[in-house]
Amino acid sequence: MKNIAIVNKNNEYQKFEVLKSNRKKRYKYNQFIVEGVRSLNEAVKNNWKIVSFIYDKDNLSDWAKGMIATVKTEVNYSLTAQLLKELSGKEDTSELMAIIEMREDRLENAALSENPFIVLFDRPSNKGNLGTMIRSCDALGADLLIITGHAVDLYDPDVVVSAMGSFFNLPVIRIADNDVLYKFIESLRAEYPDFKVIGTTAHKEKPIYNEVLMNPVLLMMGNETMGLNKAFKEYCDVLCTIPMAESSFASSFNVSCAASIVMYEIVRQRLNT
Repeated sequence: MKNIAIVNKNNEYQKFEVLKSNRKKRYKYNQFIVEGVRSLNEAVKNNWKIVSFIYDKDNLSDWAKGMIATVKTEVNYSLTAQLLKELSGKEDTSELMAIIEMREDRLENAALSENPFIVLFDRPSNKGNLGTMIRSCDALGADLLIITGHAVDLYDPDVVVSAMGSFFNLPVIRIADNDVLYKFIESLRAEYPDFKVIGTTAHKEKPIYNEVLMNPVLLMMGNETMGLNKAFKEYCDVLCTIPMAESSFASSFNVSCAASIVMYEIVRQRLNT
């Protein structure tokens, strides 16, 4: 395996920096940088393409040595301890980082279960919320997460980190054209006669626990500030809300918290059938 030693901030090192910090450059190269044992283990386990490993050859654990020895890459980079520390930016510098190839956004490639459970997040604007949404979808067994509209970057390091490894286990597909989404939904309606699109809102609508959720479902979660856009609301079969205490000062839940509550209700109902 080809290994390149980097001892100063040359062109290759500058590419690493922009992959971490520059959204446009990430998409230009179709690559992103990942660090952390859990994330790297899940990336390898789920067959993401690892383009390169980045590390300090003088400070590697047996785990890191094993990853480098067994995972096929195009080229690896050995950095000085100081350069690796600066690139990581973490107080406890990661011993191993990876450049990983992005995956293509294609709804038709999504593998759905016999009783599909799909979540849509409309125009997420907060990195932590998106990462948490990915983690909750993975934890509660969703088949797929769809991201629509102008949103934070799915491949931003903060999103990947906050997803805690679930990023590489849950299919996440970005859809810029609503017509593509509607076509996908209509195909599901044709395949599953009892398929239902459920929208969520902070306004008092049908309580989520009164809705039948055992059948194939697409759950739509709205933007953190503006909620679900009007076109999506009109496309839903029903709008639901999470009832709150009458004495509550809060007018709504954080979107990721709300999604977790609603997804748990879906799982609860399905387990009790």
